[in-house]
Amino acid sequence: MRLPVLLVCAAALGGCSVDMGGFSFTSDTRDGQTTTTTSSVSARASTQEATLMPDGQCSAGVSLDPSTRPLPPAIAEGITECELVKLKGTRPTDVLIGESGKGHRETQVLYAEPGGREIYMFTDNRLSRIVKPGQG
Repeated sequence: MRLPVLLVCAAALGGCSVDMGGFSFTSDTRDGQTTTTTSSVSARASTQEATLMPDGQCSAGVSLDPSTRPLPPAIAEGITECELVKLKGTRPTDVLIGESGKGHRETQVLYAEPGGREIYMFTDNRLSRIVKPGQG
């Protein structure tokens, strides 16, 4: 019952994190003596979309990630970093992650293709520009 409540709360807080914790008390009577045991449990869920890590893999973990939406039909502006990797079907050759002067996450994803290098540029996890061989 706690998991559905956690999922609803996390979804309602879009873009935020949810931390929940609780305690459990159990009593056990043996040979006339009662012992009480306390245990704690906590869960963390994020509603932020998965992003690429420097090794070219998508960040993982327990998340209520909007990027679990259906995969777009093609590589186009606006897709996420992880959607690009899923559409390409292979890990990128290189991933450069930085921050703009305005505090935005900027990612450059390089694929070395037989016809030349393709560079996919992302701002805040959204594809903003594609540079392919023969383009200026």
